[in-house]
Amino acid sequence: MTRDDLYEQGMKTRRAVLGDAHVDRAEATKTEFDADFQQYITENAWGSIWSRPGLTPRERSLITIALLAALGHEEELAMHIRATRNTGASPEDVKEVLLHTAIYAGVPVTNGAMKIAKRVLNDD
Repeated sequence: MTRDDLYEQGMKTRRAVLGDAHVDRAEATKTEFDADFQQYITENAWGSIWSRPGLTPRERSLITIALLAALGHEEELAMHIRATRNTGASPEDVKEVLLHTAIYAGVPVTNGAMKIAKRVLNDD
């Protein structure tokens, strides 16, 4: 695939997972400063990794939630919990992946992730 192909596939996948409104907001706030970074994540995260056939969007979503929770990346975690509406992951799936995360990444970080999940799943 060319870089243009990766970017096009990445945008398609990114929109499918995060939704048009989120991607449109991100694109609208893109500046010369972060344009290269936005291109990088669109091509690599969304075009190369999220678009691979080996895992379903639901499975990728749950893995991403576990990793973001474990690393304490709260803003990205909330975004990916919101994205479960598009990936087929249920609130029960999110609960189970966070319970699993507590064992392998720790209770304090998962406590924060549970609060974020409750807020996003109940308020958004």
